[in-house]
Amino acid sequence: MKTVKDYFQKLTSAAPLAVFRIATGFMIFLSIIRFWTKGWIELLYIQPRYYFTFYGFEFVKPLGEYTYLLFFICGLSALFVALGFLYRIAISTLFLSFTYIELIDKSTYLNHYYFISMVLLLMIFLPAHHYFSVDAYRDKRINSGYIPQWCPDSIKLMVCLLYFFSGLAKLNSDWLFEALPLKIWLPARNDMPVIGVLFNYSWVHFLFSWAGCLYDLSIGFLLWNRKTRLWSYVTVVVFHGLTALLFPIGMFPYIMIITALIFFPEDLHKKIILSINTMLRLPGDVINTTRQFRFPPQINRVLLSVLSLFFIVQLFLPLRYLLYPGELFWTEEGYRFSWRVMLMEKAGYAQFTVKDSRGKFVVVNNNDFLTVLQEKMMSTQPDMILQYAHILRDHYKKLGFRSPQVYIDSYVALNGRRGRAMISSETDLAQQEESLYPKAWILPLNDEIKGF
Repeated sequence: MKTVKDYFQKLTSAAPLAVFRIATGFMIFLSIIRFWTKGWIELLYIQPRYYFTFYGFEFVKPLGEYTYLLFFICGLSALFVALGFLYRIAISTLFLSFTYIELIDKSTYLNHYYFISMVLLLMIFLPAHHYFSVDAYRDKRINSGYIPQWCPDSIKLMVCLLYFFSGLAKLNSDWLFEALPLKIWLPARNDMPVIGVLFNYSWVHFLFSWAGCLYDLSIGFLLWNRKTRLWSYVTVVVFHGLTALLFPIGMFPYIMIITALIFFPEDLHKKIILSINTMLRLPGDVINTTRQFRFPPQINRVLLSVLSLFFIVQLFLPLRYLLYPGELFWTEEGYRFSWRVMLMEKAGYAQFTVKDSRGKFVVVNNNDFLTVLQEKMMSTQPDMILQYAHILRDHYKKLGFRSPQVYIDSYVALNGRRGRAMISSETDLAQQEESLYPKAWILPLNDEIKGF
């Protein structure tokens, strides 16, 4: 207990957390600009007629043309976070606006959006603006060169959890013994210069699968260890650089490359800050402070209690899938928010028929209701299928259907397996209710993927 108490009294340089704040803010700011200039705001958040909300967050509604204002607020607050200007307001606004965008439509869910939201939530409680920030420049009373050790360590712990759970998820028979889904994805990139021809060989698929698993399981520990840190960071750059080259997953590889810098000692971060300070021609006393910052004892206890609860949730949330029967990759119950990154290739077909009690029926054209992305994501995910069935039920009820019944012909192929029905065509989805309980109406895969 004395060792634990000593740890929470220990101070460290504020430079790593300051660099992390600057990098995180600017990366999100650039991501918002990228999203805006590519027209994705209009395509993903304004054009759709319907949206797939997350269970428990049904109050999050699309904002129409005001979505541009939401993205503007998100981008501006990200810039303010990077600058350390009005930090407490800026980081809280960034967390709320970014997370609101993420929750508008389940179709756009990505693991790294969730990661960013969790990191932003953590940063609300951290003194990331006490060094090399506009706030610290304006108020010398908070300008501090040293902060509690647990502050940057909490970010490191979050990164390690992401990697470790990603590695655990890869300990499954499809990934390790069948090289799936890389066996499907890599040959599609065989037209790449120089290395493309290698993707036709099965040993390369297995090499990538096993290397990816070992990387995720170990990289957090290797980054934290001083002796292995430099070479492990080179691995981070190579791994995520190759990922960015092979797969269109946006900013995530670059975010992880920048994030991993927080594991390096203060000397590197002070050099980065000195370079920025010199470039901006700011006075030297901005960065040459030796003042120490500590939270008041009562606030410190509250913060540590809150962060303990936060990490307990992060430890157990990825394991909630154990509460559900059936094959996780098939039912996807407990799949989201569990750091399961690029583990499966799923293709689906879903045709809906709406009937009423008088024998009237209509075969639905999904294009009349959903975007291409929404239909693609919906056709393989049972909870989205149910949401869409309820959309159809309510729509046709307004058109005069009496007690509408919604049925589906669904065929889904998982990791190259032959397509099979996911839901019985005799199940009236209009009568099924969404909940956290297992969905008994999902047909079994009748095949086991062993592992986590």
